Amino acid sequence: MNAMILAAGRGERMRPLTDHCPKPLLAVGGQTLIGRHLERLAAAGCKQVVVNVAWLGHRLREYLGDGSHWGLRVVISDEGAEALETAGGIVNALPLLGPQPFWVVNGDIWTDFDLASLPAEPEGLGHLVLVDNPAHHPEGDFRLAGDRVENPKGEPALTFAGIACYRPELFAGQTAAIAPLGPVLRRAAERRQVTGSYHHGVWFDVGTPRRLAAADVAVKGLQDAGSDAH
Repeated sequence: MNAMILAAGRGERMRPLTDHCPKPLLAVGGQTLIGRHLERLAAAGCKQVVVNVAWLGHRLREYLGDGSHWGLRVVISDEGAEALETAGGIVNALPLLGPQPFWVVNGDIWTDFDLASLPAEPEGLGHLVLVDNPAHHPEGDFRLAGDRVENPKGEPALTFAGIACYRPELFAGQTAAIAPLGPVLRRAAERRQVTGSYHHGVWFDVGTPRRLAAADVAVKGLQDAGSDAH
């Protein structure tokens, strides 16, 4: 199974922390966000992980090396000076990801979701992991009808966790230009081409310094509780 970690964003809302450090290299619970993702992708059976870079990409290259530290092959998808956003970044990396379905994880989340539970062959064009709406995103993104992802149209919704399995065909007709992923997923949901699952465990979007600090405190509390249990 190939996977991709989205790591190219500038992290404007995370400034000043990201003025000199790429957002995925920030730490939660004593471990970098991207280091944890790589560790868990390897444990889930991934062999190759594509990481897209733009802002401070040299820092990520230095940290990642060839991926052997995690028992992986890490391949860099370099977007140059300006990130292509989520859809554009994935389309740009498709030649590196190959013709089979692949997993994608946002570089700026922390979760206890078991990546091995993601499908290797989604029923439709993709499979999304959804979580309860965080305080900063109360309106959510999609709703689940059974295992089918739908656009909410006024009904209660859940938040897309930034964890998914996609078929390359989902991006048919897309070019490697600056483009967000949301419209691509909403169009596919409208056509009932996307399945999903609900994760009720721990999930943080660490998009601002305040949310990063809160996640760090919460994760350290979980770690301390785990130590006490043993």
